[in-house]
Amino acid sequence: MTGESQLLVKPKTDAEIYHRITPESANWKYLGFEARLMKKDDEWVHDTLDTEMVIVLLGGNFEVESNKGHWKTLNGRKNVFKGVAHTLYLPRHTKFSLKAVSETLDIAYGWCNAEQDYPPKFVTPENTPIVIFGGDNATRQFNDLVPPGFGCDRIVVREVYTPSGNWSSFPAHKHDERIVSDDGTVLEPIQEETYFYKFQKPEAYAIQQVYTKDRSLDEIVRPRHNEVVLIPKGFHPVVAEHGFHCYYLNFLAGTDQCLANTTDPDHEWIYGSWSNKDQRLPLVTAEMNFNQENTD
Repeated sequence: MTGESQLLVKPKTDAEIYHRITPESANWKYLGFEARLMKKDDEWVHDTLDTEMVIVLLGGNFEVESNKGHWKTLNGRKNVFKGVAHTLYLPRHTKFSLKAVSETLDIAYGWCNAEQDYPPKFVTPENTPIVIFGGDNATRQFNDLVPPGFGCDRIVVREVYTPSGNWSSFPAHKHDERIVSDDGTVLEPIQEETYFYKFQKPEAYAIQQVYTKDRSLDEIVRPRHNEVVLIPKGFHPVVAEHGFHCYYLNFLAGTDQCLANTTDPDHEWIYGSWSNKDQRLPLVTAEMNFNQENTD
């Protein structure tokens, strides 16, 4: 590489909103993303307007007052390696105030335009589906925060834990062409996606390739702690550096609220090759949220 990739977005330092990605800044259509670090008693006042929004608790505790309801976290994880997220879905035209009730509060949230209204939903760690997916050194953990069928218009959210040295988002897949079967089933949507990375140590990193089959896009990036990789199109596999577990938070938005995708045909055979699951998983559980050392 001769310079910084346009797909890799570094965080702002000494800023409450340390990431802000809009459809305009990303040069795409659907998805917006922010990450925000707050101090105790700080408040964030917002109106979702014509968008639906999902707020993910990365570390700390918050309280939300809104015209659609009231929610408060009591057992928020200290950080993403100390438990499972609390997830708050807010529909269009929700006016709210979010207050930090811990010494520090780290949150991320994504939004996209919505055409229908759905009820708000607050999902606690113990009610979050956890899936151990893949096999051998491509085993990883999915926490399905806003899975398909959640009850929303377009947005999908998942946090992924990839153990040291393992591959993730693998075999490589894409979701940049809308393909529908004869019976109306969506086989592949058009979706934009953000990968928001966190690591336990500042020297850690992952390696991610983003490529199309014709190689009109073919980049390899090295995301570090709190960095974001934009996925406008193409296949996008990840590998975690040996010695460090990797966390990333995915927001997706596009034509359909689903996780259908198309695997790179060169790699599809790998699905049938796995013989074991990585016994290091799960890396986090909801029980960790109730450990007293995780609460303020």
